[in-house]
Amino acid sequence: MAYKIPLFNLNFDDREAQAAYATIKSGWISTGPKNAELEQMFIDMWGVKYAVSMSNCTDALHVCCMVCGFGPGDEVICPSLTFAASCNCIRYVGATPVFADIVGADHINIDPKDIERKITSKTKGIVVVHMAGFPSQMDEIMAIARKYNLKVVEDACHGPLSEYKGKKLGTIGDCASFSFFSNKNISTGEGGMFISNNEEMAAKARLIRSHGMSTMSYQRATGHATEYDITCLGYNFRMDDIRASIAIEQLKKLKGDLETRMTVRKLYLDRLTKIDGVVVPFADNTEFVSNYILPVVLLNSTKERRNKIRDFIHKAGIQTSVHYPAVHKFSIYKDLGAVLPKTDYVTDNEITLPMYAALTKEQISFICDTFEAAVKEIK
Repeated sequence: MAYKIPLFNLNFDDREAQAAYATIKSGWISTGPKNAELEQMFIDMWGVKYAVSMSNCTDALHVCCMVCGFGPGDEVICPSLTFAASCNCIRYVGATPVFADIVGADHINIDPKDIERKITSKTKGIVVVHMAGFPSQMDEIMAIARKYNLKVVEDACHGPLSEYKGKKLGTIGDCASFSFFSNKNISTGEGGMFISNNEEMAAKARLIRSHGMSTMSYQRATGHATEYDITCLGYNFRMDDIRASIAIEQLKKLKGDLETRMTVRKLYLDRLTKIDGVVVPFADNTEFVSNYILPVVLLNSTKERRNKIRDFIHKAGIQTSVHYPAVHKFSIYKDLGAVLPKTDYVTDNEITLPMYAALTKEQISFICDTFEAAVKEIK
């Protein structure tokens, strides 16, 4: 069906089209000057020392695990309430993901207390996911990491420019990844970014990105090098300049878009927090965040009821989603035997409502009216 109010909208206009066209006309479309410009924008906007563009966020996460030195025999603690890439990246390097539970329905990020309970002599790191763009409890997590000498990877794909106590998400741990997938705050279709303040990690990430080559094609084409060496086992994780040029235009719009999303969120909170039997995760957060999605959790409910409520909302022409099916329940991870009651509950009772800057007051009111009617009618 065609929804009257979709889950998200693409924040594109002629600027992205013109940027892509200009790059195509330039004659250089693979990794080159536009990637370098995009990386510098990240360095400037995030106040970080190093940024390395990637073909997508999954590859950036893979690189994070590689430069952190995770490998066979290691355990890396991660949430299950996330997209599978946050956990798959651990297996890519031969390590074992160990799932930790979330704080609760009102804070659906990984629980530092459960992280510490899951630490063993094999634990080498933590992958933190900032759900919906809201910060995990990073003070507690970093204290645990220091106590046990663990590396911390931030999966910040939901949180470009989101802040935690004045720091940008992605700049707190050892390294981080961002996503430019089509429905993200920064969209290029596919693409991603690795960032770090660690020079050695960034240098290794740059080598891994392009087959372990000591120089890239653009450097050789512009006369800065004439040959190359293969210095490590690398991959083809490069992003092309066409997508980089689109990402540059998206970054120029980002802060304004997020500021408008903050207004949209406030309108939602004013209504949703008054509905009995519903909790809005992170409702008490007052920091600047990306508001990538708008999750709500039904209380004293069931998966069957949640699905009926979604059907009710869909029939009114409003698209919803679920973020996310629990990763530890997928066939590939069932053998790990994770027991995560809070994650299981939220997975079965969460609904993601539309969230984007272009939503009008009237649309938000209609969404909230419809959602409230569904919650009251369906018991």
